[in-house]
Amino acid sequence: MEPRPRSFYVLTVFFVVFLLFLYGPTITIGILSFQGEGGGLTFPMRGVSMYWFKDLFEQQAVGDIWGSFRRSLVLGLMVMVTTVVVSVMGGLAFRKRFPGSGILFYLIITSLVIPSILISLGVGLLFSQSGLDVHWSTSGFGAQLTWTLPFGLLIMFAVFNRFDRSYEEAARDLGASPWQTIRHVVLPIIAPSLIGVALFGFTLSYDEFARTLLTAGSYNTLPLEIYGMTTNVTSPVLYALGTLTTVFSLLIIAVFLCLALLSNRRKAKSGSDAGNGML
Repeated sequence: MEPRPRSFYVLTVFFVVFLLFLYGPTITIGILSFQGEGGGLTFPMRGVSMYWFKDLFEQQAVGDIWGSFRRSLVLGLMVMVTTVVVSVMGGLAFRKRFPGSGILFYLIITSLVIPSILISLGVGLLFSQSGLDVHWSTSGFGAQLTWTLPFGLLIMFAVFNRFDRSYEEAARDLGASPWQTIRHVVLPIIAPSLIGVALFGFTLSYDEFARTLLTAGSYNTLPLEIYGMTTNVTSPVLYALGTLTTVFSLLIIAVFLCLALLSNRRKAKSGSDAGNGML
């Protein structure tokens, strides 16, 4: 067996160090969340138990954590659905050049480079000066869309740039209406990409802090509630909350990955069945 070059080992060490840097804090929080009842926020651990996870479910221990979780979940679903729908519509619209398309594209991308806190401040001022209530479901929803929509649109632009229009032409030749073509041809083909856009929309909204800070009103979302806890909670219950939210995020990602896998398998099966039918 030919010996590996020295660069292989250097890159391996670099990759391991990078993984430790990336996931080390999360792993540390996960370990410290299993402190014993008399444990603190640092090592060494004083016993191992599930005490702080049980304490997490006591309302007086951590404030309105479950209310903020429900708000973040609902807001994430709202942003996810809106991002998917608008991204598909925008992707279809930008398949052909139209007056002002270039300017509109750059305006969409601009929201990614503007500091998030300025977006939050601007949206909050716009609602308050217009006499509208600053609330997580209105101003917070709009502020988060300035973050998720550009990502969704960029994904759809890439998808439709590679899309083979011969499928649509074949559907129209067979008498399909434009809506039937989109529903029965375009959407099934781009379904895995739609799942990716949905995942982007939900996770970016669920974790967003800066753009929600000045637009959530009097009711916190989960990131805002956790930030408030860091100033008055001095027990490992904060780590227990971090562990649970991390597990929840991983479960959401796993669900979306399973949906993407099922979509790919269904598409492959339908293609195989169509090929057998032709034979």
